[in-house]
Amino acid sequence: MFRVSLSARSAVVAALSLLLTRLSCSSLSVPDIPQIAAYFGTKTRYEEVNPHLLRDSLSVNASVLRPPPTERCSPVHLTAVIRHGSRYPTVKNIRRIVKLSELVRRESSRSSGGSEGWLRELQSRWEMWYTEDMDGQLVAKGREDLHQLARRLAALFPSLLSEENVRARRIRLVTSSKHRCVSSVEAFQEGLRQQWGQHEVDYSHVVDDELMRFFEHCRGYVEGVENNRTALLEVEKFKRGEEMEAVRRKMAERLGLPQHRLTPDLVEAAFFLCSYELSIKSLHSPWCFLFNESDAKVLEYKSDLKQYWKRSYGHAISGLSSCPLFHHLFRTLDKAGRPRRSTEASPEPASILVGHAETLLPLLSLLGLHKDKTPPTANNYQSQYGRTFRTSRITPYAANLLFVLYDCQRGPRLQLLINESPVRFPGLETEDVPLYRDVRALYRHLLDGCDFHRECEGRTGGRAPNTEL
Repeated sequence: MFRVSLSARSAVVAALSLLLTRLSCSSLSVPDIPQIAAYFGTKTRYEEVNPHLLRDSLSVNASVLRPPPTERCSPVHLTAVIRHGSRYPTVKNIRRIVKLSELVRRESSRSSGGSEGWLRELQSRWEMWYTEDMDGQLVAKGREDLHQLARRLAALFPSLLSEENVRARRIRLVTSSKHRCVSSVEAFQEGLRQQWGQHEVDYSHVVDDELMRFFEHCRGYVEGVENNRTALLEVEKFKRGEEMEAVRRKMAERLGLPQHRLTPDLVEAAFFLCSYELSIKSLHSPWCFLFNESDAKVLEYKSDLKQYWKRSYGHAISGLSSCPLFHHLFRTLDKAGRPRRSTEASPEPASILVGHAETLLPLLSLLGLHKDKTPPTANNYQSQYGRTFRTSRITPYAANLLFVLYDCQRGPRLQLLINESPVRFPGLETEDVPLYRDVRALYRHLLDGCDFHRECEGRTGGRAPNTEL
């Protein structure tokens, strides 16, 4: 299975990798992918994490399932926590795009040569088409993301996401109330039906915001982090630090604009315009040419700082707010793995839970995944080059966290996959698929504790605008 790897240190390697990817794409036309495509944080395409899907969107690698070869094992349950697919910008970002578009149009009409050629180029090659009514809704590509994921998972777990189980509605489907999530879970069901040659889809999902948008219901998180002006100080410092200033200065010079006209928010808007047009339309937008790979890494780091201090390890309450989802997962696994009498009904073969990056990141933090020894701050960008906390890799569109429970000779075993790739539980790194009882022992302190009401009530904080990814 071929994977693309863009190297920051070697343009030759990057060019060759991109060329090989294109050559390997059979008769399908692969879009001209910007060099910076792998650095868009939570606005990254799923294909940047799994480039082989550009060649074959239904490609499945069964070797990612790794029960011990010395035991007879069979999968008995799958729980998948999935982020919605590619979407339009939210109103907040559309307004920034409008502001940037107006700035370019106004300045290009005044320019008469020199560096202002960039402005005229943008004005001639790009037209503002975003409207506020789009507000974060799922796009056609987003439906494809979930449709294709469903078909790949059905091929990987044919006994669980089987035609019989799909027809009999034995698969639990839960979603956030947000339109993009409801559309995603519908697309997932369409994918399952198509995988088994069924054309009629009778949707059977339920909406549960307490489970999938737990962060809104945790007072300690809302007041202590979400609405606390001091919670994201590291982000604000970096936003005005030397690395971001260098990117802003370079972009202003390239556009021939006074630097003060180009705020950090407008720089980020231009960067995200590149990401939106790639994820929505598979276009290599002219906005992409304003940034090189070095610039993209700085902007990715700024995004990662925000997610780290807002949704992840930066504040303990962020992870603890996901206690309801954590307990739900383990209750489901307990039920699927326990011995049962022949007269008892079989446990549900699969549970599909569709939410947001804000759903996945706190849960991943509670599980202790992607935690670096040194926290990212405004002052240690250079030393964070090799960090594992990269939202571009962890929570792209259609990101997924898969819990696979096996029935094995020595007892139930549990495997974890992130974005369809195996990951080992922190503290159980010697095994790909440890015994389920060992996983429960690892998280005993959370299974016995992690009380949502105790953690989330009675905490106070400042007030600030309520924003979302």
